[in-house]
Amino acid sequence: MSTTQMELTPRIQRRLLELARRSIEFGLEEGRPLPVSPDAWEPQLWHHAATFVTLHRAGRLRGCIGTVEPIRPLPRDVAYNAYAAAFHDPRFPPLDRSEWFDLTIDISILGRPQPIEVTSEEDLLRQIRPGIDGLILQAGSRQGLFLPAVWESLPQPERFVRQLKLKAGLPADAWSPAWRFYRFEVESFGESNGSRDDGRE
Repeated sequence: MSTTQMELTPRIQRRLLELARRSIEFGLEEGRPLPVSPDAWEPQLWHHAATFVTLHRAGRLRGCIGTVEPIRPLPRDVAYNAYAAAFHDPRFPPLDRSEWFDLTIDISILGRPQPIEVTSEEDLLRQIRPGIDGLILQAGSRQGLFLPAVWESLPQPERFVRQLKLKAGLPADAWSPAWRFYRFEVESFGESNGSRDDGRE
């Protein structure tokens, strides 16, 4: 499945990864994301898209920020989320220049979330597709999101859903018919194989 209106060829993937890296470097100097002009990008890429940008150092998560809904053009969203992952992930201090050189960057482009009509947790477990679906839980003002890569560490649907509830700040054994669930797929690529954040941490 392609999540964009244009095939993400290896050349385009490299350009987006370079853009993410340049936005972080720009942030170190200027304290804001790199400005991105549509003139530098193919018109087919200048469409709104939802992305997550993940940073690792020495195989450990160093930041992950993203958008669930497409609110910016793809290149601009990548630049914004790369900067935010480096400097505004509340789980980490802002990136220091000494960390810059050994960062690895991964990008996930989200397909549009699709609602899942469920009547119970058992119904949800029957419907979600391990290894394919990312999952969003909305419970009032609380929300949790797992990218599909979470299935690598939580391959059982029961554990997957329980951990998602915990991420949303809910009890693992709770359930409410008022909760809303959405599934999505992603197209992911990065500078390193196997070091892709999954939205879990």
